[in-house]
Amino acid sequence: MNILVTGANGQLGRHFRLLAPQSEHRWLFADVEELDITSPTAVEAMVTAEEIGLVINCAAYTNVDRAESDEAAALRINGDAVGYLAAAMQKVGGTLIHFSSDYVFGGNRNNTPCREDEPANPTGAYGRTKLAGERAAEGCHHLIVRTSWLYSEYGKNFLLTMLRLTAERPELQVVFDQVGTPTYAGDLARAVFTLVENGDYRRHEGVFHYANEGVCSWYDFAHEIARQSGHTACCIRPCHSDEYPSPVKRPAYSVLDKTKFKQTFHQEVPHWTDALARCLANIQL
Repeated sequence: MNILVTGANGQLGRHFRLLAPQSEHRWLFADVEELDITSPTAVEAMVTAEEIGLVINCAAYTNVDRAESDEAAALRINGDAVGYLAAAMQKVGGTLIHFSSDYVFGGNRNNTPCREDEPANPTGAYGRTKLAGERAAEGCHHLIVRTSWLYSEYGKNFLLTMLRLTAERPELQVVFDQVGTPTYAGDLARAVFTLVENGDYRRHEGVFHYANEGVCSWYDFAHEIARQSGHTACCIRPCHSDEYPSPVKRPAYSVLDKTKFKQTFHQEVPHWTDALARCLANIQL
């Protein structure tokens, strides 16, 4: 089978690149330079020319703050483009694996993990565009994987920012009133790669949640990053979200319930602190 990975230079895409040599399938990797996923003509042409049977869409507009002032741009990538990928897959009878976000659950919650069957309630532009992408993906055989607080060795993310700041500054403030679960992109990619290799993605369609195990605040995450990296000279203090004004109302509690994923696919999910240690081991500190 021929597999196309879009957004191939991002955090998830780069981990799929590392896994592809272990596969029995043919993997093609495309970022914006190779494929404009906002062009339905370009998408259909590549799917047809390369005889693609599965698309793994790692492409996304991820600037949450900027999405508030330019929702149309975010929607083109997070919503419209997903529809073009789905239409191309529907035409050839293929499957789309698409990644979504905990931001579709943007409203106030009762501090219980979010299940797949709960109604979405995004409170910002980014969440609305990710929800639009989920609905667009339903136009073909599909598997939607919602995740949260994604980080890796690559690109721009909270982990790399904290490594830099805790090395440079004697003191740092990080919000403690937003709670979720950090997710290592390497673990998420490995989980989905396994579904592809064993064919489970064909037998189970719909929406699934995947994040590492455990729960923490951004403050807890930052503190653990500093501890594991040896940057303990930096004093990290907790603060409230309203001390850092933002155009976005971020979810106060967006822990994802992974029961459905674990029971359906029989995969163990690593704890976030263990995942962090493995990621840091790959970074030259």
